[in-house]
Amino acid sequence: MERMTGAGVSPGAGYGPAYLLGAAVPEPAAGSRHGGDVVAEVARVEAAVERVAAELEARGEAAGGDAQDVLVAQALIARDPVLSAEVGELINAGTAAERAVYEAFMRYNDILAEIGGYLGQRVADLEDIRDRVIAELTGRPMPGLPEEAEKPYVLVAHDLAPADTALLSKDIVAAFITEQGGPTSHTAILARAMGVPAVVACAGATSIVNGTLVLVDGTTGTVGLLPSEDEVAMTIQAAEARDTALATATGPGATADGWPVAMLANIGGPRDLAAALEYGAEGVGLYRTEFLFLDRDQAPSEEEQEQAYREILSSFPGGPVVVRVLDAGGDKPLGFLPPTENEPNPALGERGVRILRIFPDVMVGQLQALARAAQDASAQVQVMAPMVATPEEAAWFVGACRAAGLRSAGIMIEVPAAALRAGDLAPIVDFFSIGTNDLAQYAFAADREVGALTAFQDPWQPVLLDLVAMAASAGVPCGVCGEACSDPALACVLVGLGVTSLSMGAPALPWVRAALARHTLDQCRAAAVAARAESTAEAARTAARAHLLGLAELGL
Repeated sequence: MERMTGAGVSPGAGYGPAYLLGAAVPEPAAGSRHGGDVVAEVARVEAAVERVAAELEARGEAAGGDAQDVLVAQALIARDPVLSAEVGELINAGTAAERAVYEAFMRYNDILAEIGGYLGQRVADLEDIRDRVIAELTGRPMPGLPEEAEKPYVLVAHDLAPADTALLSKDIVAAFITEQGGPTSHTAILARAMGVPAVVACAGATSIVNGTLVLVDGTTGTVGLLPSEDEVAMTIQAAEARDTALATATGPGATADGWPVAMLANIGGPRDLAAALEYGAEGVGLYRTEFLFLDRDQAPSEEEQEQAYREILSSFPGGPVVVRVLDAGGDKPLGFLPPTENEPNPALGERGVRILRIFPDVMVGQLQALARAAQDASAQVQVMAPMVATPEEAAWFVGACRAAGLRSAGIMIEVPAAALRAGDLAPIVDFFSIGTNDLAQYAFAADREVGALTAFQDPWQPVLLDLVAMAASAGVPCGVCGEACSDPALACVLVGLGVTSLSMGAPALPWVRAALARHTLDQCRAAAVAARAESTAEAARTAARAHLLGLAELGL
């Protein structure tokens, strides 16, 4: 069996004939000009954009769930006034409508591709919207999926658009393979929501010939061409064994010898509750409340906030709900607050707790709304401040929480200074929560939004593990709420470092719970010691896995 490899982003095994999804809408000719009627040309684009946006919304409503969220977001992009203005300027300069759409979208594609990371993985979404608008303008068929292909088939593409995949099911598609994408691409999000195996970032995938029998392992990232019957049977059996192992890993998180580790979910609001509950979250380890505040001209009222908080708290009776107060500034400006001075380095400027101290009324209103919501809730309400660096900042925040009637106040460990002097902070607060993404950014002086620096964001970096160990050994409960927790092997190492709770995207919870259940606390500690003894992320990962033999049962 010839093999190709990529990144497995949705677990399971799928087998079937390949169907290659090609680019159906050609690029409009460069230099094409319109007949001179600018108003009519702009009106053509506006009408085409509205038809595309309405169709995306209709598909989202039919699909529901995560797919609807993705497609509604795409409709908003299609209607974006900045893009519309770019297209209008090009048309005003004489460029034909379809070419103006192409050039305006390509400018944004280039910007996102250069940024990389999460935003870089949105390029496929822009390209799909662009092609759909151009198809509307030129009368060409919309890009789409096969109608008469043998089913279930393995869908292969350079990248996949949410509009094409939102209404698919396991009955139609056995697996996805793409050349582009990553763990946060919409192909990955929708594949996990559908329960369909997926491999992304698979170099050479579009060279697979239509109809070739393909075996996809969405856990290991392996793609096999023309496999034997035995190879198909073995891969599918292994996937089924993993599914069984996951199904038996239920209940509160714990190591094999019974050491408790709370399994929590990261959420942005009430719409994320269904997935958290479906995957067995014991509570919430990171409630990102800034999503209540972003893209608004006025701050949400305390009543609006209270309602949102009540919905979250009522979903986890008796369980912990860790609420992060507004984390604004940097890459998350707020329209209702005066802009801060022009900062050459926003990530190092007035953000997190620093901006809350400038505008304390915003935080006080948030704390009061949360305290009222907590009065008749049985959830264990905990509140924390972002970007705390000093004992003085920690004391200021804890005092504000106590004044509002909130009993459990903690801080995020995202600044190396806080990790290095965690012993000074621990007597002031009730708990720590480590944000590995920002902690890595500041430890390595590497902007997390710059794609070329992503290697510094690897949570297996031994120096990052050292900082986690310092915070976890300071004498207060210490959780981790970065996406590092979603790596089952690294989750075991974090527990070995002394972390008491793990919070992650909901789909990762069963895998982490199952991995912990297969290792004792001593094995986790041994893996942590081995990882910290190395000097590179890859060596740390390899050294730790040598002590975590139970991962093999999960195919990890």
